[in-house]
Amino acid sequence: MRLKFCGAAGTTTGSQHLLEINGTRILLDCGLYQGRRDDSYEVNCKFPHFDPREIDVVILSHAHIDHSGNLPNLCKQGFTGNIYSTFATRDLCQIMLADSAHIQEQDTEYLNKDRAKDGLPPVKPLYMKEDAERCLRQFVTMNYERPMPVADGVTVTFYDAGHILGAAQVLLEIVDREDGGKKKRFLFSGDIGRGGNEILRDPAVVRDVDYVLMESTYGGREHELPTGATDEFGDLLNAALARRGKVMIPAFAVERTQALLYIIHQLFRTGKVQPVPVYVDSPLAVNATEIFRIHPECFNETVYKFLFEESDPFIFPDLHLIRAVDDSKKLNQVEGPCVIISASGMCEAGRIRHHLKNGLDDPRNTVLFVGYCADNTLGRAIRDGRPEVNIFGKPVKVRAQIETIDSFSGHADHSELLDWFHKITGPKKNVWLVHGEPERANALRAALANEHDGAIDVAVLGESFEI
Repeated sequence: MRLKFCGAAGTTTGSQHLLEINGTRILLDCGLYQGRRDDSYEVNCKFPHFDPREIDVVILSHAHIDHSGNLPNLCKQGFTGNIYSTFATRDLCQIMLADSAHIQEQDTEYLNKDRAKDGLPPVKPLYMKEDAERCLRQFVTMNYERPMPVADGVTVTFYDAGHILGAAQVLLEIVDREDGGKKKRFLFSGDIGRGGNEILRDPAVVRDVDYVLMESTYGGREHELPTGATDEFGDLLNAALARRGKVMIPAFAVERTQALLYIIHQLFRTGKVQPVPVYVDSPLAVNATEIFRIHPECFNETVYKFLFEESDPFIFPDLHLIRAVDDSKKLNQVEGPCVIISASGMCEAGRIRHHLKNGLDDPRNTVLFVGYCADNTLGRAIRDGRPEVNIFGKPVKVRAQIETIDSFSGHADHSELLDWFHKITGPKKNVWLVHGEPERANALRAALANEHDGAIDVAVLGESFEI
């Protein structure tokens, strides 16, 4: 067996890990690299570490674009095999990949206008909406903890990762042809949730693991607040609304938006926050909320009971779901306190950029970050306190109040990652750390090395390991 790191090595985006087992080439995830626009386009256009036509199987941990977003391009370039995922992951990919294609088409159209002025040739989007739809025909779906043969001597089982709806830890049970048919168990963590999620169940415990491919997003870093910090969020929201301006929340359309809606619903319902208009200005988030409602099998016990015994967890009287562009533009004229939840969470795409362009220079307004922002993104620049940022190529003064609350993070922090690792049983002979910036991955490696005797390596892009 050979493991090769083709993405999310030294960074938190572009998850792609290639396993060669018994002559079969299995790709774990096929995500988009997200960062500087020019760099991203070059990285995502090509697959420098493998030929898509030679991949036999793709196994997808979850639907986030940094894990699934380059699947249409993979299929477009010749991959014809099955893509295995959970039911909810496939349903989310149906809307998320189409949305990704739409954003690329819009961005390249905008970019090509500037390139034409400079006499440069036009660029093409990575893929079109038709490519995203065709890619979905290759999905094969299954539930958690249902073993499925996917290749010669390889069986996959998904375990709940507690990260987003349908997110899975991927367990591969492999028959070792060179060792008398003994079985080895290889676990890919995907992205691990914190536990105590507002909507989802806790990560499942996987047993008897020989090898671990583990995310390290928050290595060496602790979240400031525990999960379920509803009162703290309510206090922050009350303070922001008291300034009589808009509360703009850049939020990932999937899971983060739904968690916010559930918490705001509870705060309004209990009277801890006086109801104000709440706008979800993201067609993707609106569609994702509909998908959440048809997958109660992923809910934790509290939300499951609320759904069947009281009301819809995500819908309430003061909520306005915005799809049309004209309705989105009208939010610029809204007076008085309100909440606008809009994608994307890192402010790199979507309608949130328009709201920031129009509202960042107003000191009455608040920008409330509720999730991670990678390096070289607009969200990170605003969070880091820059007095001025560029939006659509033009400088915008930052005079709004900038707040951050990280209890909504979908990623386990340092202590929670260690707790997840220690709950896994088995020898865990080799551990490889991926999906983390170098400082984070090295911090987690140092902590694991103090407590575990197995080999622990930080992934390097393009590097291979023989197992």
